[in-house]
Amino acid sequence: MNFIGEPTEDQLAIKDAVERTCSQFDDEYWRDIDETGEWPEAFTKAMAEGGWLGVAMPEEVGGAGLGLTEASIVMHTVARSGAGFSGASAIHLNIFGPKPLEIFGSDEQRNVHLPKIISGEQKMCFAVTEPNSGLDTSNLESKAEKQPNGDYKLYGRKIWTTGAQRADKILIIARTTPKDQCSKPYLGLSLFYTDFDKVKAGATPIPKMGRKAVECNMLFFDGYEIPKEDLIGEEGQGFKYLLHGLNPERVLFAVEAIGLGQAALAKATQYANERRVFGRAIGQNQGIAHPLAKSWAELEAAELMAYKAASKFDQKLDCGAEANAAKYLGAEAGFKACETAVLSHGGMGYAREYHVERYMREAMLARIAPVSREMILNYISERVLGLPKSY
Repeated sequence: MNFIGEPTEDQLAIKDAVERTCSQFDDEYWRDIDETGEWPEAFTKAMAEGGWLGVAMPEEVGGAGLGLTEASIVMHTVARSGAGFSGASAIHLNIFGPKPLEIFGSDEQRNVHLPKIISGEQKMCFAVTEPNSGLDTSNLESKAEKQPNGDYKLYGRKIWTTGAQRADKILIIARTTPKDQCSKPYLGLSLFYTDFDKVKAGATPIPKMGRKAVECNMLFFDGYEIPKEDLIGEEGQGFKYLLHGLNPERVLFAVEAIGLGQAALAKATQYANERRVFGRAIGQNQGIAHPLAKSWAELEAAELMAYKAASKFDQKLDCGAEANAAKYLGAEAGFKACETAVLSHGGMGYAREYHVERYMREAMLARIAPVSREMILNYISERVLGLPKSY
């Protein structure tokens, strides 16, 4: 998709194929897993069988070798199908999460693990955030202490680790050199891809407001053993490796929020056409029609920014401003569309029967993760507008 949003024939084919897969999983499927908290196993299996988990992975390891634009089309289509963040989050990590392993891992690490991640055989979780550091990754407290034989022992805590209850592998960052021995605070952090044991890691789900089927966890490490072969790249360079995936993650969150908002808008539009009060469709009233029209405009604008960012990334152009703006605009437009959908349904918007209350609960996620609105505005004000740093 180019800067004006016109898809190629191949991109349209991707969208159509993903839509066919998603059509197997209707609103009731997603409502049920939201209520039960069961992982959407049938959905993730279908997406793996379709090859979509490897859309952005190299062909030599079983991927499709495509770019962020195509990955965005996949995730946008999933969310827009009504799967929302329950569906998108179940496969989100597979799309760009293994990039540090692909780019900085050894040939053996890539060839052994990536095909299994793409097929769905290997289930990974990703642990970065900690209770006392939040977005300040340079101040992580977890540490991986090197042992005489070259292996490591991990100590510390992680929070908001998604999918840890079913993962058999973990991508995790920890400090290997004390901060006071590093010339810069972000140095001395190392990245590992290693076996994961949820019992030894004390993985504990965190009750939350939405996306119940895709759980987040607290992790506790006290001497957790990591073989030296599981270090990715060079010791102390883990933070640099993580930076490579920040812009793609922002873009994917953006299109997922936009897709969710578009699903909500479709529900609200249908309801506004069908619901009759005082002898006429409620959509005839500007109090209903105008907020829906405004949401359409905001979602379309955010979508253009997201695909502009993806296109620039695929062309190896600087896309930091666009990726951050897309995440901000997508999250805001998606949430506003979901809120408008609930309000357009009136009292029934509060009922689970019409699904939009689930959409609104899930839409809050993109306003918070993986980076807050305020940090995005800090980035734009400093890096784009040239204003003094505020923190």
